[in-house]
Amino acid sequence: MPLSPADDPGHPRHPAEAAARATALAGLDRVVTGCRACPRLVEWREETARTKRRAYQDWNYWARPIPGFGPPDAPLVLVGLAPAAHGANRTGRIFTGDPSGDLLYAALYELGLANRPESVRYGDGLELHGVRITDPVRCVPPDNRPTTEERDTCRPWITRELELLRPTVRTVVALGGFAWQALLPALTAAGWLVPRPRPAFGHAAHLTLPAADGGPALRLYGCYHVSPRNTNTGRLTTEMLRALLRTAATSAGLTPNQERPA
Repeated sequence: MPLSPADDPGHPRHPAEAAARATALAGLDRVVTGCRACPRLVEWREETARTKRRAYQDWNYWARPIPGFGPPDAPLVLVGLAPAAHGANRTGRIFTGDPSGDLLYAALYELGLANRPESVRYGDGLELHGVRITDPVRCVPPDNRPTTEERDTCRPWITRELELLRPTVRTVVALGGFAWQALLPALTAAGWLVPRPRPAFGHAAHLTLPAADGGPALRLYGCYHVSPRNTNTGRLTTEMLRALLRTAATSAGLTPNQERPA
């Protein structure tokens, strides 16, 4: 019996093979949307699109894997967890149409890294300046908790994305502990040297990763995730988020807006 795409890394539709064939970010973004490698995630993203949330009954949900968003020459990359069930899984764009995205894009706008403070739907005119946003898991998982196997199956997408960004990327921000842990092996596979033991996640944790080939080093920052749970409890405030993103943007060679005087 032939192996399914989820089980056969040599299958042309398996992430490991499909991602490796992409020679540019635009091509990678196209091919990732057709991935069906994780049966549980495929079933859940499509079931969520059928049942919908009452407020979105008139929406045709995207219900496919989510590509990265932002310019292909971005020096700053932000990495989240996975699409939200009624956010990106509905709208087709990462951090769009949910409270986490509302906070994140408003902060980027305040810093001059986005052209508008709202993320409503794909095609609403939102543009990022020098920033690309992506996830290590591209399909919405039940309870927002992908399995270890699903995370690892999905890893070739973000690994290839980082490889294609290597000419310009200088700083990466992991939004949450899951993103931090998922990023470390992807960064190693993409050509940077991660120390051992692996560094622990924390808000404002940071380290510099040399390139294995002697190229430019990469700066990695940790930031609490922009989830309602963190923001409603005060674990992550708007001021904390803006300060972290300002520091990361500056380290990437961007010129964010300065903090306004009190």
